[in-house]
Amino acid sequence: MTVRTAELLMAVFLALASVALMYKSTDGLAIGWVRGTGPGSGAWPFWLSLVMLLSCIATIVRWFMRATPQSRSEETFMDSHAVRLIGITVLALVLLLFGTATIGLYFSLMLFLLFYLKALGGHSWTTSISLMFGIPIFIFLFFEYLLVIPLPKGISAPLFYPIYAIIY
Repeated sequence: MTVRTAELLMAVFLALASVALMYKSTDGLAIGWVRGTGPGSGAWPFWLSLVMLLSCIATIVRWFMRATPQSRSEETFMDSHAVRLIGITVLALVLLLFGTATIGLYFSLMLFLLFYLKALGGHSWTTSISLMFGIPIFIFLFFEYLLVIPLPKGISAPLFYPIYAIIY
């Protein structure tokens, strides 16, 4: 597949996804302004999907006009190295999802980040370990403390009880 073909296929796929999201946003939801309450419950999904659809249409028009370097490129879209990296990434994300159900999001995310940053990214141990702990802590504080939205903890839930006793 060439870069040119990939650009068109992706623009068409995202345009279809935009239309589906717009349709779903109007399924019993208000997409306009509701007097006294503000935007309706379907407003953000609908209007963001419309912007995405318009962007896709612009990409398709520019593709037909061959207006961008990508729309003229006959180079191979992905070489074998890129396909290998994407395959490893997809496998790691699947393992992250299964880990979330068993050991919880935070510990699964820590393992994912360590693998992705150190093994695939080649970052230093200092950077990898700092981000491995920093990102889950930030996510915990943002969701659990600020938004009060608990995320899945799996078998690691009892480890969070002392933290809950402090913040609640």
